[in-house]
Amino acid sequence: MIYLFLADGFEETEAITPLDLLRRAGAEVKTVAVGTPDASLYVTGAHSVTVKADLHDSRLDTASADAVILPGGMPGADNLYASRTVADTIEAVNAKGGVIGAICAAPYILGKRGYLHGKRAVCFPGFEDRLEGASFADEPAVTDRGIITSKAMGTAIPFGLALVAALCGKDKADEIASAIHAK
Repeated sequence: MIYLFLADGFEETEAITPLDLLRRAGAEVKTVAVGTPDASLYVTGAHSVTVKADLHDSRLDTASADAVILPGGMPGADNLYASRTVADTIEAVNAKGGVIGAICAAPYILGKRGYLHGKRAVCFPGFEDRLEGASFADEPAVTDRGIITSKAMGTAIPFGLALVAALCGKDKADEIASAIHAK
């Protein structure tokens, strides 16, 4: 299962675009509300767009996670960093060699938790010092040994297509890119 975490303050485009592209590719993706009161499924983004998640983090089975996606936005990325469920899920996915994606500010979560050592990564300008152990790559999206990072809202399509390539194959990513005219 692919889990896309949503915490209050997430960047809406960085969550919805990869979600859309993965679902177009036929991938099974569940959105997960993180830290909402009373196990609410409603999460409000950084620009006051409220979405209803598929499930709440209190109901998540971390062992079922094959991939995890972390949208950026502030304070969304900080809220994800503070979540024990998010940390446990990242660890479970990493342990089984799954795919971990983070965009904009969210790659700092991977840097602070030690997942970027010896890997190439990218993030929102100004967060480079938080990519602990990484070699900074100034590209829209970077894939390095199961970890996909991306720069910002404007790179949500390349990020989403990199996730599709990693999870559904390059042919499927090329097909989706052609269908949305992203080439």
